[in-house]
Amino acid sequence: MLQDEINKLKKKKDVIILAHNYQLPEVQDVADMIGDSLKLAQYASRVKNKIILFCGVHFMAETAAIINPKKKVLIPDLEAGCSLSNSITIDELKTWKKKHPDAITVGYINTTAEIKTELDYCCTSSNAINIVNSIPKDREILFLPDMFLGSYIARLTHRQNMFIWAGECHVHAGIRSKDISQKLNQLSNSELLIHPECSCTTPILYDLSAGDYDDHEVKVLSTEGMMNRAKNSTSKQFVVATETGILYKLRKQNPNKTFIPASKNAECQYMKMITAEKVYKSLMEEEYEVKISPDISNKARLPIIRMLSMK
Repeated sequence: MLQDEINKLKKKKDVIILAHNYQLPEVQDVADMIGDSLKLAQYASRVKNKIILFCGVHFMAETAAIINPKKKVLIPDLEAGCSLSNSITIDELKTWKKKHPDAITVGYINTTAEIKTELDYCCTSSNAINIVNSIPKDREILFLPDMFLGSYIARLTHRQNMFIWAGECHVHAGIRSKDISQKLNQLSNSELLIHPECSCTTPILYDLSAGDYDDHEVKVLSTEGMMNRAKNSTSKQFVVATETGILYKLRKQNPNKTFIPASKNAECQYMKMITAEKVYKSLMEEEYEVKISPDISNKARLPIIRMLSMK
């Protein structure tokens, strides 16, 4: 059985497998730790194993390599990229910073290692609000690259001097408020869990303030926040607005609860590139190693360390 062979190789080669919540079920089943970007980065910073095999998209494996410069970090498929990460280039960021020379630059973890060299802080959807709140109110903030997460944070922190890059995750941008409304209308007593990267987050917040969702509990959360909420909530039925890969773990951890995707089309083709077969091949041949130049790695490490130190 492939899963058994993978487990044998992990032990033989002293490998730990980290997998994102959006990975295929067959990949999650062979992982040692499953979580969101922040949880996996925190875990990667503490591992003792010689090799880290990262089942996620490329920027996540880069982050693990940056905080573990003496370890070998592998990713099973080099083509596992990210539309959001690709939405800003290093030249675009440098030009933007020149227009706001005194601004603090906060970048979502969904960015390349090269972009991280130009950041003051790195963040995830789990701790972005706390990081923004830690910055003096009189300082301008450049937030990149996700415009929906940025708009959500600006609204909650009441920042009037926060400038937001116009990037998006193609998966979350495709989840529409119309889809969610239809699902909630069909499912009474259901709770809505929505990721702040969704394009419909801001319209839904406005609808909430208008009382349009009074019959439903609505929570805007990171994927790890969704896991915790589903576990602790008394609700038995949830509409989940994020990439559909999260449903496997939600259902596995909460067998007596029902989880319905806000959109069945919310699937990231990059996350789904990694399969159990590719994991096995990566273990066997120790490919593909994520290599970052020392100069880039050293510059990118500081904003990541700042992120990891923030609750």
